[in-house]
Amino acid sequence: MIELQFVSKNKHKLLEILSLIKTMNADDIIKVVLSPLPKIEIQSNDLVEVVRFAAQYLAEKGYTNFFIEDSGLFIEALNGFPGPYSNFVFKTIGLEGILKLLRGVSNRKAYFMSAIALSFRGEIKVFIGKVEGEISHEKRGKRGFGFDPIFIPIGSNKTFAEMKLEEKNKFSHRAKAVKSMIEYLMQTLTSNFHGNSVANIKNYD
Repeated sequence: MIELQFVSKNKHKLLEILSLIKTMNADDIIKVVLSPLPKIEIQSNDLVEVVRFAAQYLAEKGYTNFFIEDSGLFIEALNGFPGPYSNFVFKTIGLEGILKLLRGVSNRKAYFMSAIALSFRGEIKVFIGKVEGEISHEKRGKRGFGFDPIFIPIGSNKTFAEMKLEEKNKFSHRAKAVKSMIEYLMQTLTSNFHGNSVANIKNYD
């Protein structure tokens, strides 16, 4: 079994990740734990740039076998706002602030994006996930966290906050990125075990 440090303080994200690992039958091979490692962030409009910078910083300090995830809500009518600044915006104006900005706006299109930078055995790989949807007209549901109560993914009439964890993972941007990372790790470990090279790996370098 390999142990990966998830550089985050967000227990909600950890629960989503652990649930997905179990669903993929990888929980006897991959163990993920929250990590106290410092997460260094840069101001950028590119989520991939944000996580890659943070991962490279830790790698240069000698750390390995960890991953960093960052995500953002991109709203079309607001020119992609709040995007990479979603966490700050949530803490400042919150759900009500976003709904107020969209009051009277008919275009509710939005998407969630997740970027993961994985440092594994001295190499950094980046994985991304995206889910299209729309912003609801009011807060709905009490599950999840962040902007989950106002985001409805395409293919559902529920907000993320109205879904159970397993259902959310069927749509989630984060689940897509984590799934790609797990597939990469499984292929890498299998190839190393059999002495073969890794082929057809999903990564976004």
